[in-house]
Amino acid sequence: MSDMLVGMTTPIHMTGELEPRSGWGPPGDGCPMARALDAVGTRSGFLILREAFYGASRFEEFVARTGLSEPVVSARLRELARAGIVERFPYREPAQRTRQGYRLTEQGEDLLPTLAALMRWGNRWLFPEGARVELTHRECGQPVQVALRCADGHPVAPGALDLSLAASRD
Repeated sequence: MSDMLVGMTTPIHMTGELEPRSGWGPPGDGCPMARALDAVGTRSGFLILREAFYGASRFEEFVARTGLSEPVVSARLRELARAGIVERFPYREPAQRTRQGYRLTEQGEDLLPTLAALMRWGNRWLFPEGARVELTHRECGQPVQVALRCADGHPVAPGALDLSLAASRD
């Protein structure tokens, strides 16, 4: 393939049954990235997750903080709950009826690095005048970074990545 047609200068290398890429099944078939995007759903799903990480748990908080309509927030919360990313829990304020709140599940909390990476990317590429907000480590005050590392802790550049079929879980 011509160097002019390659998108990334250091693409992820397909190995084994995944090479060539054109030999894969239907688009998205068995792809964890496609399934993850299906689970979170939409931009509104990501905004609701952002607010859940910022401490929102009540329906009206999600509506006010995201600027989304009540029907959209209701639909997204339902989808996120069905996917196991948030769970409903009952709460009751004095002299009020019982209502349902929402909190992240372990599965939902596992999305924090994804949201942190999106925040970092947005700050770098969409706010050239400087970062709007940043995550910092409460103990030392330094900015939080999201990085690719192998299980042994080595930093990994995109050109050093292989994509292969995962080992069977049998």
